[in-house]
This record gives sequence, C-alpha cells and structure tokens, in this order.
Amino acid sequence: MARVKLYALTTCSHCKRTKKLLDEHGVDYDCLDVDLTQGEAREQAIAEVKRYNPSCSFPTLVIGDKVIVGYRENEIKEALGL
Repeated sequence: MARVKLYALTTCSHCKRTKKLLDEHGVDYDCLDVDLTQGEAREQAIAEVKRYNPSCSFPTLVIGDKVIVGYRENEIKEALGL
C-alpha cells in the first residue's frame, strides 16, 4: 500500500472525520497535527503542506503521489482501494 500522510489541525471537524475514516478502515498513516507544532517545526510543517497544497488548507491527505484536500470520502476510499 502507498504511504499515507495526513496534515491536520486538532480543531478541524473535517480533519477529525478523515482520521476516523482512516482508523475505521485500519489504514496505517502518519498524522501531523500542524497546530500542535511550534517554532521551526511549525514553519517546516507549513512548508510541507504548501508543497502539496499551496492554499495550505486542512485536511491535506497525501496517498502515494495523490493529494486530496478536504474531507472527500469517496476520493479517499478510491485512492486507498477500499
């Protein structure tokens, strides 16, 4: 399976729904809660998000080489082969 990385905010309802969807389907993923980072780590996290999603909105989900911005259940499932 492709590497899955989620860039999220702890206060974002769409981010929470994305995490829940991934968890319910047993998807192994890395999650970076950008709002919990500080200083240089936050700058680096934001730069990473902007590399995939120039508008820097959340959630930004990277599945292999596919980027999904926002909670798009059907797109996420399709990209994961669910």
